[in-house]
Amino acid sequence: MIHCYKLNGLNIVLDVASGSIHSVDEAAYDAISLYESGDEHTIRAQLKQKHPNLTSEDVSELLSEIKQLVTEGKLFSQDDFSEAAVQRQKPSLKALCLNISHACNMSCKYCFADSGGYGGGVELMSLETGKRAIDFLVENSQGRRNLDVDFFGGEPLLNWEAVKGVVNYARTLEGETGKKFRFTLTTNGLLIDDDVISFTNREMHNVVLSLDGRQEVNDEMRTLPVGGSSYSQVLPNIRKLVEARRGKGYYIRGTFTSKNLDFVNDILHLADMGFTELSMEPAVAKPDSPHSLSMDHIEQIKRQYETLALEMLRREKQGRGFTFYHYLLDLTGGPCIHKRIAGCGVGTEYMAVTPSGDLYPCHQFVGDEKFKIGDIRQGVTNESLQEDILGSSIYTRNECKTCWARMYCSGGCAANAYHASGSIGGVHELGCEMFKKRIECAIMLKVESTCDNHPL
Repeated sequence: MIHCYKLNGLNIVLDVASGSIHSVDEAAYDAISLYESGDEHTIRAQLKQKHPNLTSEDVSELLSEIKQLVTEGKLFSQDDFSEAAVQRQKPSLKALCLNISHACNMSCKYCFADSGGYGGGVELMSLETGKRAIDFLVENSQGRRNLDVDFFGGEPLLNWEAVKGVVNYARTLEGETGKKFRFTLTTNGLLIDDDVISFTNREMHNVVLSLDGRQEVNDEMRTLPVGGSSYSQVLPNIRKLVEARRGKGYYIRGTFTSKNLDFVNDILHLADMGFTELSMEPAVAKPDSPHSLSMDHIEQIKRQYETLALEMLRREKQGRGFTFYHYLLDLTGGPCIHKRIAGCGVGTEYMAVTPSGDLYPCHQFVGDEKFKIGDIRQGVTNESLQEDILGSSIYTRNECKTCWARMYCSGGCAANAYHASGSIGGVHELGCEMFKKRIECAIMLKVESTCDNHPL
């Protein structure tokens, strides 16, 4: 299976199973597109009709090159990975999302977590529970050395002393267990102070900072219970933390809704302020929310992604480049085949922990009791749910079997699929369409940066 598309004056051909990417001229693009559709005589006739300047020798040489690529497994290669999906074994745990705070000091209109409470009351994780979560991760991470812990909420800084206590406890275990912890903090930035900056820059591998872009957009969505501009309060704090990180990992993470479908302007607003590590996520909102996204918006969203990619190219050439999370693409390494087949490891390699110690497949399932998978004291008790998760792959979803992007999205987000289709084994159509456009843009950017632009 191949995927052919045109973007930014490039003719790009992706071989789905092998991952080979080809930037070709118009004649080669048409020849590859026709290659499996008829006999060689018909292909020759169609190419000559469409490209009258091609000689018979040119066509022969072109078809010979295509045949060679087919022989080398770089075009029309066979997808032989379905057996790997059948043979999947339960992997060991490698990451926890600690919902250290089911409380928030903002009231964001698109918040999937019900203003941080996940449908329940205000609750903060105790240090004892946080330590037990770290022990649980160590005990269930057989064969792994590097472990990840994300501090999430609600707003984690509302329980800052517990965050520091958990980190310090984990550090004491590194020597005796041989494990190495990497921590990430996700924060709305309101409570960032010198202590937060100092500790975070010393201990956190990454920091995710929430800001939606332009002030009017941000303040419309990210509201304060007491009123006022969250943008004007948060921005100085974020600037100070990022400047102090001196190149260490961070992301400014924005969210776009149906109210700012020109979200490229929000990304560029952040870039113009000097932030270079950026992300802009589609809102996860209920279908009846005025902020939710739908298939009615998809063409505009796709155009925005293309506009962003072209602007990133322009700025890169000017020495003003920045990173957009969804356009990061590793064409030489990247995830192993099991990860490409099965996805992020939700509910198996990765779990979310509530303040009371309950386990859920990920933070987007927290609060939905039927997705409670166990707790940090007894471990996984809902084994049937975990088996359902393990049984899902790109080969169990009919939509994925014929999708050219399956090896990049790995079946997509299980939570989004559930909320859209009622099944973790379903698909989120809007999410699929957005993902495919982002991958097309990411591949184009990679081609521009790594090739000499001399087509086949």
